[in-house]
Amino acid sequence: MRPRRRDWLAGAAVLATVRPAAASESIYRRGNDADPETLDPHRSSTVAEAHILRDLCDGLLTYDNEGAIIPGAARAWSVSEDGLTLRFDLNPDGRWSNGGPVTAADFVFSLRRILDPATGAKYAEILFPIRNAASVNRGEKPVDALGITMEGPLQLTITLEQPTPYILELLTHQTAVPVHRASVEHYGETFTRPGNLVTNGLYRLTGNVPGGAVQLEANPHHPDAASVAIRRVDFVPTSDLAAAVRRYAAGELDSLADLPADQIGDLRRRFGTQVVLGPSLGLAALAVNTRKAPFSDRRVRQALSLVIDREYLALGLNGGTMSPAYSLCPLGLDNYRTPPETPGRSGLPIDHEEQARRLLGEAGFGPDRPLTVEYRFNVSDNNRTVAVAIGEMWRDLGIVTRYVYTDAKTHFAYLRDGGDFDVARMSWIADYADPQNFLFLLQTGNDGFNAGHWSDPAYDALLARAAAERDLARRAGLLYDAEAIALRELPWIPLMHYRSKALIAPRLHGYHPNVRNAAPTRFLRLDA
Repeated sequence: MRPRRRDWLAGAAVLATVRPAAASESIYRRGNDADPETLDPHRSSTVAEAHILRDLCDGLLTYDNEGAIIPGAARAWSVSEDGLTLRFDLNPDGRWSNGGPVTAADFVFSLRRILDPATGAKYAEILFPIRNAASVNRGEKPVDALGITMEGPLQLTITLEQPTPYILELLTHQTAVPVHRASVEHYGETFTRPGNLVTNGLYRLTGNVPGGAVQLEANPHHPDAASVAIRRVDFVPTSDLAAAVRRYAAGELDSLADLPADQIGDLRRRFGTQVVLGPSLGLAALAVNTRKAPFSDRRVRQALSLVIDREYLALGLNGGTMSPAYSLCPLGLDNYRTPPETPGRSGLPIDHEEQARRLLGEAGFGPDRPLTVEYRFNVSDNNRTVAVAIGEMWRDLGIVTRYVYTDAKTHFAYLRDGGDFDVARMSWIADYADPQNFLFLLQTGNDGFNAGHWSDPAYDALLARAAAERDLARRAGLLYDAEAIALRELPWIPLMHYRSKALIAPRLHGYHPNVRNAAPTRFLRLDA
């Protein structure tokens, strides 16, 4: 018989209703997760940055507002029969925001730049399927060894290390968009500032006020400029979700890309169909610092995981806007099967708590020597609520939890740059619908994401074999075995899988929830 579920955070606050005010008719004020850490696409790594860069930049391919791959800077492309060669014909009308032509040379320069180790790109691994990309990024080969060739002013060839089922999706990513060479070389580190940044997308940067808004206006030189209904968009950081809802209710924001999930019922009562939930391929987890005692002890990591009531986090605190995660990979990925799971079922059976106590005791912790955990997270209403709830769950084992929280930009930069921590909130939204895009996060040496510096030779070997495997069923089996190792060792403790959740004002049209969470402003329009 299962024990009654505890209400870990009884009496959650209820949002006050705010009377809507008149909304701006000419500017789309778009709530965004956080301030961008950078607008250099080759150094970017967050979802908040991706939303902005999707408006500013066109890769060879891009997404529409339903998450489908469509032409970007390329008007046509082909893939060879063996899957190793991709050829692209660029749109001859493509223009930078300064009026200059977009050419194949721009993409050669840009892809070499992101993979050049001197750039310090945290996301370079995304492009490792390109021939010699990994060797170039490690400094083992020169950048001109990269498998990208300009066949003519508007013709480009990309060669791969091995057939990659998700390669077209990779080329929609912000890491694969071009930068303007002359601007980068002239302005150096300041090329991303308003007035300096030259982009090839439907919008150009006109302002960037930290804590205020990133301001974009339509790029008049883009070949599709005439089709853009929204001529100006302000990306407004909304890490304080309760305050963001109040601004939305007052007519100061036209959409929110996230909501305080513990108040979803109240939001539905207040806003009705303006609350839009959709699919997503994302993971919320706790990264554990495996190079630091006692968290280097697998028994400690397993104990921390066993007593987390994921059903309560996802369905209770988050109102069904998340789903419980017992695996790294969510359901619904291409080229995979049902993922393996880590122990820790709903309802917290007594044997899970007893097992956690036993594991902690074997690791040297108990009533006379309690385990102390520093829990780091990027501050938002949802993240704070989840952190406090998990601390309460751990307290039942005698664990003492201390909290350290910062804004998202500082939090993720701290982890990427090797900052010290015990456990830290991590989140990941898939760049492509393949299990590799979750499992590569924990490969040895991927320090940009593998913040706890976990390393397992068997895990790495399975991912390497999967990368070379052309049979998709055998490849799925290798990736399954790799995930099973990660779920036994728990360098990341999975908590929840994401669903997208948004508020969309009645005057905003063209938004369609989709797995990619792609909503380029070019496909949206506002009522006059």
